[in-house]
Amino acid sequence: MKFTVIGGTGLIGSQVVAKLAAAGHEAVAASPSTGVDVITGEGLDKALEGAGVVVNLSNSPTFDDKSLDFFRTSMGNLLAAGERAGVGHQVVLSIVGVDQVPGLDYYRAKVLQEELLRQGPTPYSIVRATQFFEFVDAVLSWTSDERTVRLPATPVQPMAAADVAAAVHEVATGAPLGGIRNVAGPDVFTLDDLGRLTLELKGDGREVVTDGTAGMFAAVDGDVLIGGPDARLSPTHYRDWLQRKL
Repeated sequence: MKFTVIGGTGLIGSQVVAKLAAAGHEAVAASPSTGVDVITGEGLDKALEGAGVVVNLSNSPTFDDKSLDFFRTSMGNLLAAGERAGVGHQVVLSIVGVDQVPGLDYYRAKVLQEELLRQGPTPYSIVRATQFFEFVDAVLSWTSDERTVRLPATPVQPMAAADVAAAVHEVATGAPLGGIRNVAGPDVFTLDDLGRLTLELKGDGREVVTDGTAGMFAAVDGDVLIGGPDARLSPTHYRDWLQRKL
């Protein structure tokens, strides 16, 4: 079967393409670098020609309110192109708890993307994943200086990008869910404690200060970013993953 992976050259997409190819499928990586633009629609029809499944891993270039326009336009273009091509399954990667954080523009934009997919003409699946291990350094950098890193005590359940890719691959190669699958890492941390663990393992002497107003995740209330009882837990532990990276 042919799979078209939108965002197929990115962190998750490149791994999904590799997994599909290893399983014997035809996997097309579609991205601006391969001549596919989900906003203008350029190259979409050619990329989706003959595809049975579209895996949508595209991402907005910004996290502000402009992300609403990105997901509105890209999802509309993909659904229309998919219908023209006779695609039988559209898969989108989203975020655990995305509909519980109205204070974040980017999360509201992803909710819009999900709603458009549900209302579209094609059988669908939504994979909601928790935050990626690979983004922890970026989160720490948002509110750090030479001496301290300020982080809220927001509960998180991060997972490795490789495990996200495995979850997307499993859903994409199965029957459409017509709903959501939540996937999460095996361990729950508060974000400030995750920062402390990260700095400790890296030998970074800066202090983590708990600050309920610091950074993007300060807008999150309660434990909505946790996988929940129905989530499928991935095997990779953050400590083990980071120690292998060092």
